[in-house]
Amino acid sequence: MAYGFLLIYLRDFAPGKEAWIAASATGPHFEAKLAHVHGNLLAFLNLVMGYLLMRLPYPTKQARTISVLALLGLLMPIGILMEVLWHFPPLFVVIGALSMTLSVAWLGILTLSQAKNSEFSKNHS
Repeated sequence: MAYGFLLIYLRDFAPGKEAWIAASATGPHFEAKLAHVHGNLLAFLNLVMGYLLMRLPYPTKQARTISVLALLGLLMPIGILMEVLWHFPPLFVVIGALSMTLSVAWLGILTLSQAKNSEFSKNHS
């Protein structure tokens, strides 16, 4: 994910971004590859996170929020395609990246904190 943020920065915000884009590949083709790769990664993360959220006894409100954030993460590859096809600004890409990063971090922290709970640990060790 950190590498994805770096690519977003280099492509959209860094000084001399035009030179980086020109050197990276063939414009829209590179963007389409980014969308494809990120879409597959985020789909896999959504499946894993959904499975964990269903199977482990997380608090319902937190589980729902994490689930919504993970689904909003799909705005990243959708946003990349919107940039390529309709020249949208990278807003959706950034929102999606931040949402997915937050959902993964939140689930990790919640899992670590729940592991200290005897009921959680007893049933899932």
